[in-house]
Amino acid sequence: MPKPVVPEEKRRRRRPTRSGTVLSERLIVETALRMLREHGSAGLTARRLGLALDCDPSTLYRYFRGMDELTLAIGDALIGRALRGWRRTGQWRADLRALGLRIHAAYVAHPQAALLTANRVTGRAHELAADEAVLDILRTAGFPLADTVRVYQAFIDQTLAFAALDAASLALPSDSLRADEAKWSSTYARLPAATHPRIAEAAPLLATRMLTSAYPTALDMLLDSAAHQLSARPEAG
Repeated sequence: MPKPVVPEEKRRRRRPTRSGTVLSERLIVETALRMLREHGSAGLTARRLGLALDCDPSTLYRYFRGMDELTLAIGDALIGRALRGWRRTGQWRADLRALGLRIHAAYVAHPQAALLTANRVTGRAHELAADEAVLDILRTAGFPLADTVRVYQAFIDQTLAFAALDAASLALPSDSLRADEAKWSSTYARLPAATHPRIAEAAPLLATRMLTSAYPTALDMLLDSAAHQLSARPEAG
């Protein structure tokens, strides 16, 4: 049976750790993010997190029922970072583009955490706020409910999928990442036109384009498609 989580107000009255730190859910999540950045997911354990926070690992279970719940909190924190400072302008396409880029950037800034959380549904406050915002933007723009849900799914899944893909590259050992990137110049750019005419033709562009994320392009294509769909509605004419 899972241990009950102590309400926040009771946690705050707890004595500080041996080093004088007063624990909070936010501090635990921020410390976990740092550990993921430095050591990867294999380095994030209750024991190591307790050492980093100078507390007994069992203390963490006053805040989270287990490491999986902490994982969900980490994912929600990344979405919270994306929402911080974002404001709607009333232009649905611009608002969705800005939000998508922010979410993608927040995950890519923490590659190890992105790999751990991009496929999870947290059901926590920041995720709910982001989902509510996307759905409301689409409905306010005039999308029917069924189309709203369809575009919402494509928008969210595309954003998180690219975040995971780009994070996976950034999480590689630096030597491996450099070797992968170099292949566009060392291998693709040297293929003869006689055997690989299209690659040879595109090689100079591939050598630069393939070193950047395709997410902004894919996002624009998705939003272009949604805008065309909206303008094609009979009442829009």
